Order: sequence, then C-alpha cells, then structure tokens
Amino acid sequence: MPSPAESSLPERAKEDQGETGAPSKNALKKANKDKEKAEKAARRQEQERQQKEKSEASDTSKHLYGLMPSTSDSPANLPKQQFIELAELYDAKEDQEVTVDARIHNARVPSAKLAFLVLREETHTIQAVIAEGGPNQISRQMVKWCGGINSESIVRATGLVKQPKEPVTSTSISNFELHVEKLYIISEAAQMLPVQVKDCMRPPPMNDDLKEEVETDAQGLPIVSLATRLNNRILDGRTAANQAIFQLQSGISNLFMEFMNHHKFTWINSSRLAGAATEGGAGVFEIKYFDTKAYLTQSPQFFKQMAIAMDMKRVCEIGPVFRAENSNTHRHLTEFTGLDFEMVIKNDYHEVLSFGEKLMLYIIRNLQERAEYKRLTKVVDQVFPGAGDFKLPPGDEAQRFTFAEAVKLLNDNGIEASEDDDLSTSLEKALGRIVREKHNTDFYTVDKYPSAVRPFYTMPDPSNPKVSNSYDFFMRGQEIMSGAQRIHDYNQLCDRMRKNDPPLDPLSEGFRHYTDAFKYGCAPHGGGGLGLNRILQFYLGLPDIRFATLFPRDPGRLAP
Repeated sequence: MPSPAESSLPERAKEDQGETGAPSKNALKKANKDKEKAEKAARRQEQERQQKEKSEASDTSKHLYGLMPSTSDSPANLPKQQFIELAELYDAKEDQEVTVDARIHNARVPSAKLAFLVLREETHTIQAVIAEGGPNQISRQMVKWCGGINSESIVRATGLVKQPKEPVTSTSISNFELHVEKLYIISEAAQMLPVQVKDCMRPPPMNDDLKEEVETDAQGLPIVSLATRLNNRILDGRTAANQAIFQLQSGISNLFMEFMNHHKFTWINSSRLAGAATEGGAGVFEIKYFDTKAYLTQSPQFFKQMAIAMDMKRVCEIGPVFRAENSNTHRHLTEFTGLDFEMVIKNDYHEVLSFGEKLMLYIIRNLQERAEYKRLTKVVDQVFPGAGDFKLPPGDEAQRFTFAEAVKLLNDNGIEASEDDDLSTSLEKALGRIVREKHNTDFYTVDKYPSAVRPFYTMPDPSNPKVSNSYDFFMRGQEIMSGAQRIHDYNQLCDRMRKNDPPLDPLSEGFRHYTDAFKYGCAPHGGGGLGLNRILQFYLGLPDIRFATLFPRDPGRLAP
C-alpha cells in the first residue's frame, strides 16, 4: 500500500492537458501540424484549380472534345447529323469528311503532340490520328484526353479520311486512316475490365474442357479459356471473329428462309410447351405450369405433322429445341436452334430426302460464293484456321449412301460396324474422314437406317420392314440433321406405338391429340430437323458448339 506521503502527491498530468487543464505542448504541436497540412492541401488545390482554368483558357479546341451531350437534349429543329459505318470506308475518298460511332479498341500516345486510336465497329477497324495543330488548332490537351480514353468506350469521331504513307497493317481498313477533328465519348467503359477484348481475339485452346486456370502463350500473353469467354460473353462477343460467326449464323437462317420461301412453304410458330412428355420422358424438361406440370418440347415434330393434317402442304419454322440430356460434349447443348420443315409426299419418300439435300447444297454453296459470307469466313479463319476449307464438289447432287453402304465403307477400311446397330460418334467421324478422302466432300447423306434405331413414327421401308424410310445429314463426319417419312395411317401408327420399347399408349392424354390428327385422314408426308448451331460449327470447323452459340445452355451453364 502507498504511504500517506505518496498518496498526498498530485497525479501526473494527462498528455493533452497542462496543470490548468489547457492543451499540452504535444497537443498544440500536433494541432499546428494538422493546420499546416490542411493549408498546404488547400494551396495545392487552389494551384491546381488555377492551372486547370489557365489550361482551359488556353485550350483552343476544348469545344471539339469531351462527353457527348445526351441525345434527348438536342433541339428537335436541328438538322440530323449524317453518319457513316466503318464498313463503308474501304472505298472512301481522300479528304472526305465523315462521322463515325465506334469503340476504342486501343490507344497509343507516342508524344504530347500525337495520339493514335484504333476504332472498331463489328469486324471493321481503322486507325484514327489526333495531332496537335492543323486547321482546327487541335490542342495538346485534346491529344492527351483522347489518348487517355478507356478501351471499349464508345465514341463519336468526326474527321477527314486520309491515305497513310504506308498501309496500316494492324487494322482491317489498311488503305485509309481518320484524321480526327472532333471526338466525344458517347458511353465510357470501366477502366478495369474482367477480360481484355484483345486477349479474346487470339485463338483459344483447341482442347479446352472448360478449365478456368489462366494460360499464356509463347510470348507470355494470356490465352483466354472457353469458360472465361462464356462467363464474360459481352466482352468476348465483341471480337471480330465472334461478330463474323454470328453474322454467318444469321446468314444461314436467311438462306434457309430464302429457300423455303422460294418453294412456297408456310411459316408456322408451334408451341414449346406440352402437357405430357411425348417423345421420351428422360430427355424432357419438366416445369411448373400454374397448378400442374408442363414440359418443354424436344422438337416441333408433332406440331409439324398436325399442321400437315390441317392441309398445310409445306410448313417450316425456326425456333428453340430443348433436350434434357446430361451430355457435356463438344457438340451437345440443352437448348439449340432448330430449322424444321415438313412436306406432303406425292410419289415416294425420296422427294423429301432430295429436297433436304438441295436445301443444304443451297445453303453451303451460297456461304462459299457470296462475297460478304466469304469475307466473314476469312475473318473467322484468322482465329480458327481451316474455317474456309469446307469441301463440296461441283454439281447439283449430294453424295448419298444407304446405311448398308456406309457400314460396308467402314468395314472395307478396317473399321468394324454392323447393319443392325446405329453408328456411334466415333464411327460417324471415321466415315466422314473416309468420305472426304474418297469423294472429296464434307457434306453427305446416309439413307435407310435400321427401323430399330428410329422413333416410332418413322415409316418402315415397305419392301424391307427391318429398315426405314429415314436419313441423316452429315458435315465433316458429324450429324446435323435427322429426317424421315412419317407414318400417316392411324391404325399403323397406333400399332407401332403399342409395340414400342417401352410401349406407348396412343389414347393417353399426351398422345391423343397427335394420333387423332391421323384418325381424321392425313396425306403421306415427311420432313426433317436441322441444327443451326451444328451447321455453323461444322461448316467453320469450330472446336466446340458453344463457339457457335450466342448464349449457350448446357448441363453446367444457365448464365449469362
């Protein structure tokens, strides 16, 4: 215990107080330092403000750049500005003044007086030059500002088209460049992007199995995996190759429509919802439909046939197809786009097969011969070598084999196959290699499949019920289409359904409306369903169907 003398001593003063309660020397010193810092910061801010004002006052071109005013702010009585697309600049004229809206692909600022931008629109790029001086008195401030715009920002640039001293090899438009007079930001991209578009423009790993780990090439540059691309589809979709791929996909749909319209087909839009799992429960997605269950249709097959029973002689449609198959392969999706047709048969089943062959020949030949599709294919070929080497011999007839002939072709080349079993994926690929080597074609058809491997509604061959009036189409040794003549007789159809494995009840709620169509009388008919994504994939030789699908859905992916 402290002694009485110790307890009577005063306590030590607190650090921030003197004996009278006033701030201590240390506290005063700290306060003075804080005050000096604040005053210094204020002086610095004031100097920066003055320098900025001085710079702006001396900026001879401050009205020629900056953020784009909102379009809603523009007076309605002003004349509309005229724009040109980059695609039109390949044939531009020297000193032509143009205004373009494009993305900043990259920027390079070699000096305070000069900046280079690469502007990008779809598959087209052009070099833009911002140089101090000139008729518009471009300032250094404008040069600096333009060179600092974030990549992927959308800008509006006005300038003069000029021929460079040497061709610009880094852009698609090599014979011209744009000397900028005005440049405004329409939409600014974030400074930090999850993936760089320029990195996505390099070839992806060819054996990518959706791995996420970062890889680098021989130069140490990032190689972006397929999974990373799909997780950042918005940025990945901006590459020239992807722009070309999906313009070609649009082209295939347009060519399908052209051919169907020429042959006077009626376009239908069938439902994607069904009250029962009609074509096989295991491969159907079940969904909640108010207080009951519904299913996403596997194909428009039944609806096409019912339309024929309505006396629509030729019908077609383009739409989504759903398959609840847990297949994680390079050519399977749980949702893809189908190009479907169905038609009345007048003489024999081969009318349908021949029509389908002519359809595919029309699509492939036009992809190979039309100038724009050829250009797009060359763009894809820069990332996926071999995109332009699809083989198709001249002539109006497709290479056709019976199933028995296809099996014999495999057996003759030392590959075991049976006429009683369907062709596996490996056998189909082997057949494709043999056909390409022997017949110089990447497109062919196989006819007369075994009845046992086809759906119940497939018409058996009248002369040999063990085989069917059915066919498959192939590109580069992989299936892109299945088709057949359908059973149109009510009693024959019901009999086939009852003998199916497993048996099917033609009078059940799931099948009744379908089978009733044939009870009321239906013309002989047949058709087929093409996979748009597979046609695109195999025409271009893409390593995975996901490259040919804008927003792919597979067992492991529901976003974006």
